Amino acid sequence: MMIRRPLTVAACLAVALAAAPAFAQSKKELVNKLLLLQQPGIEAMAKSMAEQPAIQLTMAARQAFGNVPADKRESVAKAIDADLKKYTDEAVPLLRDRAIKLSPSVIGTELENNFNEAELKQLIEWMESPVTKRFNSLAPGMQRTLGEKLVTETRGQIEPRLKTLENSMARQLGLPPVPEGGGAPSGGAPMPGVRGGDSKK
Repeated sequence: MMIRRPLTVAACLAVALAAAPAFAQSKKELVNKLLLLQQPGIEAMAKSMAEQPAIQLTMAARQAFGNVPADKRESVAKAIDADLKKYTDEAVPLLRDRAIKLSPSVIGTELENNFNEAELKQLIEWMESPVTKRFNSLAPGMQRTLGEKLVTETRGQIEPRLKTLENSMARQLGLPPVPEGGGAPSGGAPMPGVRGGDSKK
């Protein structure tokens, strides 16, 4: 029968060194799992960044739309809408894919440097909990509803101020006053869709 000898200091050190890479790899796997859990948020951020310029251009188009002859407004609106769709169809995937590729070197590095293994496990447990998932699924709808209600309840206070601002800027630039309605089309002609805010792809 073989007699078990106690581990020497050197043997203990060798065991510890051998286990270290496994621990580091375990931490890396936890970070990768967190990145995967955060991917929907990363994609939403990239989508918002890509669409924001389209929103601004749409707002500018609305202001200038009053200068378009009435018989051409519908065709112009459709052309602008098509251009906006083409832009977002190209820009959103581009920024989304790039954001996902950059996230390990940015977010992943921060997670590795600032959280230990136990903390990373706690983060994963929290993000995977049914309560967190349910809240995250409801958050966009709650924010959208809040935004719509905010616009509805403050439109009467904000629009006159915007009109005053537009006319003041036009006067300083030597341009004619903004027409009543802020250049919005008449006769029910469609305006370019706000692809940045309303698109549900």
